[in-house]
Parts: sequence; C-alpha cells; structure tokens
Amino acid sequence: MKADPAVQRRLLDLAECDAELNRVNHRRRTLPELEEIGTAERDAQAKRDSLVAAQTAFGDIDRDAKRLEGEIEQVRAREDRDRKLMEAGGSSKQLEDLQHELQTLARRQGILEDELLEVMERREALETDVARAREEVSASEEKLADAQRRRDEALVDLDTAEARRTAERELMVKGLPENLVVLYDRIRAQKGVGAGLLQGTRCGACRIELDRSALAEVRDADADDVVRCEECGAILVRTKETAR
Repeated sequence: MKADPAVQRRLLDLAECDAELNRVNHRRRTLPELEEIGTAERDAQAKRDSLVAAQTAFGDIDRDAKRLEGEIEQVRAREDRDRKLMEAGGSSKQLEDLQHELQTLARRQGILEDELLEVMERREALETDVARAREEVSASEEKLADAQRRRDEALVDLDTAEARRTAERELMVKGLPENLVVLYDRIRAQKGVGAGLLQGTRCGACRIELDRSALAEVRDADADDVVRCEECGAILVRTKETAR
C-alpha cells in the first residue's frame, strides 16, 4: 500500500487521539471512586444489618416489657377486687382465703416488678444501641453518597473528554484515505496501537528496536510506501530523518 508521507504522518495525530480515548476508557473503568463505592456499599449494608439486628432485639425486649406490664396490671386489678371483697365482709374462711391470695399476689407483683425493672434496663441499653446504629447507618450512607457524587462528576468530565476526542477523530478520519484508515483500524483492533513514529531504530508503537535487516528494509522503502513494524505490526511513520 502507498500513501503520501504527509498523509502517513497524520496517522500519528490519529494514534494520539485514539491513545487519549483509550486513556479515557481506562480511567472510566479504574476510577478510584468505584472501589471506594464498593467498600462504602458493603459497609453501609453491614451497618443496615446491624441496625436491623438492634431493632429486632429492641422489639423483642419491648414486647417482654409490655407483657410484664400487662401481667402486673392484672395482678393489681385482682388485688383491688380482693380488697373490695374483704371490705364487703364475709365468713372468716372467705376472709382468710382472700388474705392468703392477697399475700400471694403481693409476692407475684414483687417478682414481676423486679423482672420488669431488669427488662427496662436492658430495653434502655438496646434503645441506645438502636440510636447508635441509626447514626452509623446515616454516616455510612452519607459517605457512600459522597463517593457516588464524586464518581458521577468524574464520569461527566470523562464523557466530555471522550465526546471532544471522538469528534476530533471523525474529522481526522475524513481527511485520510479510506484504505489507509481501514488498515490502521484493523491493526489497532488486533494490536491496540495502529501506528507509531520510527524513532531512530525504535518503533514508537511497541517501543522495540528493529533489527538491522528490518531497519534496512524500512529505510530502503519508497517514501510513500506504507511500512509496518515486524514486531507489533503497527504502521511505521517515517520522517525525513528516519528515512535516511
């Protein structure tokens, strides 16, 4: 294939444009915010799980407290009824039975109130745990939202850079021979880099030095010949200095 040397040199601009697009895509895939978001998401989920566990424990102890309060109310209601019955009078046997029951109810009430006091202390501690867990969830979600915001801002910048470079590339391609662009794109798709400047004895695409025979072939080629690196296959763009 042949192409005017000046046209071939314009491939270097195209290659640099493609290199910039590659950097943009690499940057998009490797944004530090992505790893930060992943870590923050896992941390936020762990904090949410801890909150659910704390709420569940609080709910269980709260039900226990309400059950005990209900039982105490029942005992008190029974005591009130028995006292009213005693005040109404009755046989000595009935009064004796009521007195015995009141003593039993008093002991029962004491036991229930002790249990309720212990449960209420545990309930208060668990309520504190729930409040702390909520604060931790809020803090972790704020951290996640901040990382997501910074990621979105970075992506906007990358999208802008990509759009600008893509538009520049389209203009470059329009000014190049179609067959040369087809060859360049095919090489780039296979090797990653489509063209590079011959810098002394080194290929600018793969950075490998050409051996003596390959270098002689390149320098013996006509100025408008499209030559390629024997190592990476990229189009070797020559200047007047490298052509000698």
